[in-house]
Amino acid sequence: MLNYLLNKIGYAFLTLFGVVTVIFFLFNVLPGDPAQMMLGQNEDSNQLAIVKQKYGFDKPISTQYLYYLNDLSPVSFHSTSQEDYTFLRKDKYHSLNLFTIGNTTTVFKWPYLRESFTKQGKSVSDVLAETLPNTFVLAVSAIVIALILGICLGILSALYKDQWIDKMIQILSTFGMSIPSFFSAILFAWFFGYVLHEYTHLQMTGSLYELDDFGEGMHIKWKNLLLPAVVLGIRPLAVVIQLMRNSLLEVFNQDYIRTARSKGLSEFQIIRKHAIKNAMNPVVTAISGWFASMLAGAVFVEYIFGWNGLGKEIVNALNTLDLPVIMGSVLIIAILFIIINIFVDIIYAWLDPKIKLD
Repeated sequence: MLNYLLNKIGYAFLTLFGVVTVIFFLFNVLPGDPAQMMLGQNEDSNQLAIVKQKYGFDKPISTQYLYYLNDLSPVSFHSTSQEDYTFLRKDKYHSLNLFTIGNTTTVFKWPYLRESFTKQGKSVSDVLAETLPNTFVLAVSAIVIALILGICLGILSALYKDQWIDKMIQILSTFGMSIPSFFSAILFAWFFGYVLHEYTHLQMTGSLYELDDFGEGMHIKWKNLLLPAVVLGIRPLAVVIQLMRNSLLEVFNQDYIRTARSKGLSEFQIIRKHAIKNAMNPVVTAISGWFASMLAGAVFVEYIFGWNGLGKEIVNALNTLDLPVIMGSVLIIAILFIIINIFVDIIYAWLDPKIKLD
């Protein structure tokens, strides 16, 4: 187990290094001057020179890349010269000085994702801290809906194979997979938030936290979670139904299931005690992939429903070419993918004792 975790951590660092390299060079070859983006309508030659020096934009691209790695690294090196970019960054870190050699100080710190171009003085970490929890709540809610309904409908479909119940469930799951999320979001928002608003009391748009009518504070609005969570969960729900049905049908043909039936166990006991755990492996694979992609792919759903999450923030950052926010979002999504994959392997070993984590 320890060797497995060490190997996974090593692969994780290599993967993150590749992601960081790709996103840095990808977004830094885009047309446009980052300094001009930050200044907007207030730019002049003196201000442009100051901003370029402050953020290191006047350096060669290779030097900027090393600066970016230095910002992200927990152990980083900083010059004591006031004219150097690394000196200017020191005030942004919650750092612990380790040692100083000559004009270079080595510090231990949290990774620094830099500042937003459009939200003056606001760090990317603060932007992510405000939006990522909302997306996490939305993704977890969607996955819970997909799991509960998908497993139940998948079991029902397997028990009544080729009967009208099975055919109806298959039609619904196929229909759910074929509809794009953005279309489902528009349809659900219009129908349940507008046409049936008098009965559902749901809004077409709204986030988890909203300002009250008196403007005195933010309050949680759980009802705003229902529609985007259902819409986001439709496609994984269809996948879970299909996988659960097919996996259960395969498990039902195993010898130990026939033995359990010969002992007089009911179908409910067979499914609960023997079949469902062995049928869950493909479901775990699908759900893990869907959960990770939800954190990255809730863009349209969040934007249409006005949900203040990471997806909506990415859209806004793309519209304004807020490169630090885009790069920080991609990086945090990559980290979540890696963490989820490690947890999935551990769950595999728990579900199937034959799988060893070496």
